[in-house]
Amino acid sequence: MNKQQLILLVIGSTLVLVLFFGGNTIPPKKPQPTNTNMQAAATKPTIEFKDLLAKAKQRLTDEQSNRITKLENSVTRGDVKAQQLKMYEQLSSFWKDSMHLFEPFAYYNAQAAKLVGSEKNLTFAAQQFLERLLVEGDPAMQNWLASNAKQLFDLALVLNANNDSSKIGLGACYILGNISDNPMQGILPIREIAKKNPDNLYAQFILGLGGKKSGQYEKAIERFLIIVQKTPSNIEAELHLAECYELKGDKVNAIKWYSSVKGQVKNPDAQKELATRITTLSK
Repeated sequence: MNKQQLILLVIGSTLVLVLFFGGNTIPPKKPQPTNTNMQAAATKPTIEFKDLLAKAKQRLTDEQSNRITKLENSVTRGDVKAQQLKMYEQLSSFWKDSMHLFEPFAYYNAQAAKLVGSEKNLTFAAQQFLERLLVEGDPAMQNWLASNAKQLFDLALVLNANNDSSKIGLGACYILGNISDNPMQGILPIREIAKKNPDNLYAQFILGLGGKKSGQYEKAIERFLIIVQKTPSNIEAELHLAECYELKGDKVNAIKWYSSVKGQVKNPDAQKELATRITTLSK
């Protein structure tokens, strides 16, 4: 497993804690079957970047709004591509560093990556969307994130068709992003990679998430167990294990893994929520 895979595997543990233990002591709900998820997602309005941008701009001061307008209109005659690249990079930096808003940052970062056209830039930009997709709960936003990531992974794979990380990332878009009514389109390539290299924990992790989303808890547990056996004290994988066991109705193992996580986290609120969850399961 390379450094990029390891980073993606462990990122977001704090976000996962917030999602799982943000003051909600209600046991996790079983996901709907995958085809139902796809149908539900299809009925939702499509998210467009212009709407996300308009909402983001509502948070700007007059001075910031004037600055953004100037940047957006900075492309003139001459070397248009170079000017566009500079504009996208400046817009991306502004939304990230000054406003701390993900959607416009990731979008403009992706536009810059497309102009540069290198595998490194494309995969980095794609991972930004994928990292957020892994912790996003809204189906419509999942679709927007996955659609953007897919475009970038597709371009990266044209440059390097043998990059397993990009193949797995693309598969994750199909499995988790509600962009297709055929999730096997994403699952099969990742299964092939995991079969070829069982130590590819990135592949195991995405397959685990896919199994969990589709309600195939036994298969998800099998994948997450591989990860915790290879990387002990992997909080994110252990949390998914605990929840899968709870959704499966196996309280003993759910308590075991919730307890393991509780022994590792330092956040008092998370510890309190874990204790409540363990107590509820013990009854």
